[in-house]
Amino acid sequence: MPQPLTTKPIGLPFIELQSVDSTNNYARQQIHAGLAQHGMTIFSYEQLAGKGQRGKVWLAEKGANIILSLLLNPFPLLLTQQFQLSACIAVGVHDFFTKYTGDDSRIKWPNDLYWQDRKAGGILIESVIGSSKLGNNNWQWAIAGIGININQTSFPPEIKNPVSLKQITGKQFNPLELSKELCSLLDRRFTELRETGFENIYTTYLDHLYKKGSTVKLKKGTRVFEASIEGVSPTGKLITQHAFREEFDFGEVELIF
Repeated sequence: MPQPLTTKPIGLPFIELQSVDSTNNYARQQIHAGLAQHGMTIFSYEQLAGKGQRGKVWLAEKGANIILSLLLNPFPLLLTQQFQLSACIAVGVHDFFTKYTGDDSRIKWPNDLYWQDRKAGGILIESVIGSSKLGNNNWQWAIAGIGININQTSFPPEIKNPVSLKQITGKQFNPLELSKELCSLLDRRFTELRETGFENIYTTYLDHLYKKGSTVKLKKGTRVFEASIEGVSPTGKLITQHAFREEFDFGEVELIF
C-alpha cells in the first residue's frame, strides 16, 4: 500500500516501452508485483489494445503520439472525491495542450481534450481499491491513462472528429519529450490539489468546459433532447437546463454531434 503524501514527482521513474498491450494494464501489473511507486509513468510508442472510455478502444499510430499511464497515490482524497482527481488530470492536460495551441482548447465532460470541435486526447482513470482495517473501501491507487494525438495526420474512419497537434500547428514534435513536459505540468496540478484543495482547479475546469453555455443535443438511452450546458457539479455531474434543470452522472448521457 502506498505511503501518504510522498514527495516523489509525477514522471519518476519514467519507463519507456517500445510496445505494450495497454499502458494501464502494465501499470496494474506493477501494483500486483509490489513494484508500484507514486509518480511512476509508463510511456509506450505503441499500444496494441489501448483502452478508451465506456469500453472503447483507443487507436493510435505507432510512435506518433503521447501514450502513457501514471500511477498515483490519491491520498488524501476519498473514493467519493474521484472527480477531483479526474478534473485535476484534465486541467493539467489542458495546461499542456494550450501551450502549443492557444485558447481554442477545451475540456469535454468528463475529461476529454478538445480543440475547437475536434477530439485531441482522452483520459481513462482506473482505481485500485482495497479494504481497510475499519472495513471501509480504501482507495489505494489511481491509474491515469492519457492519450494525446501529436504527429498523427491520418485516422481510422470510426474515430469521430479527430485532430492532432501537428494538424493544428503544422509542426512535428517529439512525443517522448512532450510526455515528460506533460508529467511536469500534471505534477504541478496534483501538488496544488493536495496542498491547497480543489477550488482553483474546479474553477479552471469550468472556465474551459466544452460547450458551456451552449445548447447541444444529448442522448440518454432512447431519449434525444436539446439542453444548455450549465456546468459540472463539484462531484462531477453534468448540469443541464432546458424545460427544467437536470444533472447526469458520467455514462448516463452522451453528446450527439
